[in-house]
Amino acid sequence: MILSDKRILEEIEKGTIVISPYDRKYLGTNSYDVHLGKYLATYKDRILDARAHNEIEHFEIPEEGYVLQPGTLYLGVTLEYTETHAHVPFLEGKSSTGRLGIDIHATAGKGDVGFCNTWTLEISCAQPVRVYAGMPIGQLIYFVVEGEVETFYNKKGNAKYNGRTIKPVESMMWKNQF
Repeated sequence: MILSDKRILEEIEKGTIVISPYDRKYLGTNSYDVHLGKYLATYKDRILDARAHNEIEHFEIPEEGYVLQPGTLYLGVTLEYTETHAHVPFLEGKSSTGRLGIDIHATAGKGDVGFCNTWTLEISCAQPVRVYAGMPIGQLIYFVVEGEVETFYNKKGNAKYNGRTIKPVESMMWKNQF
């Protein structure tokens, strides 16, 4: 079950959903619009290795925007910091973003109950497109959890993305044992 706008507001009042900065005008019928933060990143190496720590270079989106190029994976970040203590958050692209040929996540659209951070975006594009800090980039929807949660994400000792940040975070796949 997806939360409606009224239920999202109730959960914000209760503190089980936190969105900062929050603006009521970005609340949709059953979602909340999030915006592109001012930082992007790209990997330093063209060939990535799942067993290695692949380093990234951060850069700030200039006032005049930044042109994304096809064939490059960009890591972006949401302007909004979120906390979700009783629901499963999903981040999806806005239709207006998709119609510009922008994908905001390759596979990581689902958050975990207890996720408390900004969202790193895995951005790719179908053709060159100029993006701007603060532009609407996606929408959060919230699903009800069936059953009791044993361990919240922010309480897991092995959670790889718990450090609060305003910049995109690179893959931590290399921390897995395989």
